[in-house]
Amino acid sequence: MPVPPAVRTLSAAALLTCLLVPLGGTTASARAVGAPAPLAAVTGQQVRITEGQVRETGPGGSILYPSVTSCLTVTVRLKDGGLVGAHISLFRVPGEYRSDEILPVLRRTVGERRVRAVEVKGAVGAWHPGYLTKAVEAYGPDEEVPVPTGPDPDGIAGAVARGLAVPRGRVSVQDLPDGDLTVR
Repeated sequence: MPVPPAVRTLSAAALLTCLLVPLGGTTASARAVGAPAPLAAVTGQQVRITEGQVRETGPGGSILYPSVTSCLTVTVRLKDGGLVGAHISLFRVPGEYRSDEILPVLRRTVGERRVRAVEVKGAVGAWHPGYLTKAVEAYGPDEEVPVPTGPDPDGIAGAVARGLAVPRGRVSVQDLPDGDLTVR
């Protein structure tokens, strides 16, 4: 049987995802087209999450968010001690999730697991809360892109709480200087 052209261009990770669907793995419809599937949790490991990615680590693990400059990071602390994180970029990194795709993916990754807290860290002043529901790239040529007039930690916390369906009181927001961020 000939291999369709679309399948020939898939990465090894995308092919593995396609093969896992019948076994209960992540479905392609649960992800943005062209964006990678979140990786499974590994207990006690450090996971590196670059711009536009969602990943997790099990209890005792940590997350490294490299080069947080104009980005936001969202770390969900699970009741079991695991961490699920997202590194949100102002502009889409090719092949990764856009800012308006991240929270739905993060929510699906957390699933029904109990959430202890959600920590948002990064360049808070560079972000309009609306970028979490409509990415900068999603605006048409005749639409005006909202521009932040200053840090809006309450607006960002509210948008994250709504996007993850968690109580607003569980979400904290912290403006951090540029650099790598490690969450334990």
